[in-house]
Amino acid sequence: MSTFGKACIAGLLIGVPAIGSVAVTEAQPPIRIGASMAQTGSLAAPGEKMLRGYRLCAKHANEKGGVLGRRIELLVEDDQSTGSTAAAIYEKLITQDKVDAILGPYSSPITEAMADVSEKHRMPLVAAGAAATSIFKKGRKFVFGSHSPAERYLQGLIEVAASRGLKTVAVIYENTLLQKSIGLGALALARKRGLQVVLEESYPKGTTDFGEILRKVKVANPDVLAAAAYEAVTITRLLKQLGINPQMFGGTVEVAFPRFYETLGRDAEFVYGASQWEPELVTLRAGGLIPIAREYPGAREFVESHRKEFPGAELSYHSAQGYGGCQVLMEAIRRAGSLESERLRTAILNLDFNTVFGAFKVDPDGFQIAQKNVLFQWQDGKKVIVWPDELATGKVRFPTPPWNQR
Repeated sequence: MSTFGKACIAGLLIGVPAIGSVAVTEAQPPIRIGASMAQTGSLAAPGEKMLRGYRLCAKHANEKGGVLGRRIELLVEDDQSTGSTAAAIYEKLITQDKVDAILGPYSSPITEAMADVSEKHRMPLVAAGAAATSIFKKGRKFVFGSHSPAERYLQGLIEVAASRGLKTVAVIYENTLLQKSIGLGALALARKRGLQVVLEESYPKGTTDFGEILRKVKVANPDVLAAAAYEAVTITRLLKQLGINPQMFGGTVEVAFPRFYETLGRDAEFVYGASQWEPELVTLRAGGLIPIAREYPGAREFVESHRKEFPGAELSYHSAQGYGGCQVLMEAIRRAGSLESERLRTAILNLDFNTVFGAFKVDPDGFQIAQKNVLFQWQDGKKVIVWPDELATGKVRFPTPPWNQR
């Protein structure tokens, strides 16, 4: 069996119309939507989460009568966390399986690796799992982002630091497409807000020993440490071991997973994390409900449905981004009234609406200009959104106390 033949064809005729819902016209063939998704390999954990979002979106669409009176059928294959495999899968989905539309894979590098396939076949791609700006700045006409750009991931950390009067920052980042974009973006934001950059350090993918890098951080003694890295647990442990305790420390990706706190316990307290979306947005706060009905319509129902559909499964922004990306494609098909590529492309370019994941609007390059990200802080074992103010579920705990007082 071929590499992609081993894949899991997920979502076969996903969902059955619920009682009382609009019936799908049985005489109509289904709309077949293809995608690759990391289900094995290094990106399997977030990939599986994002796939749950696709599955749930398709199920809900079918329960409401499908799209254009046709049931949604997902064909999803395992790209094994490899860009070349993803590119081959999309080529097969488009040319052999004859899918009607496609949705993007997880991660910026994998999206970059397969984007030219969708471009070659002029098939619109909602790149729901990619945030690297460069993907959308190469003259491609059929690739559309739904993420807040990578360069703004750590904006909240920089904004909160500046508002607290902090003066210096150190930025470390993995020298790969997404994390480098995040790191360089943080540096630019820091300089714009008047913070002095006392250290900029990159490291290659696969690094496991961060001792030398963090000893440089200790010498630089920054007020703020920003880490665009996948190894947040390792870095946090070493910060404690080396006695490095900046007034603010924030990271990406791994910081947002529950296992970050489960692994570190109280050492995770006060750590900040950047995220595209959090289930904590769907909560009560002093003063009433967060304006989710306007900013994130259907988010409460999405959270409840996810818990019922996938009991015990971790809910993260990856699931919401999958659901939201699928919503974008569904809405574009409805507005286009067709699956014809040019009409669908025009519909996506003209969309200006909000999904479960947040706002969607792209510029003529397909670059996302509306989606917001958030900054949270681990407090008493929970993620508390602390920026932006209009979405905050709590207050910043500042400054970070010594390690032995957490």
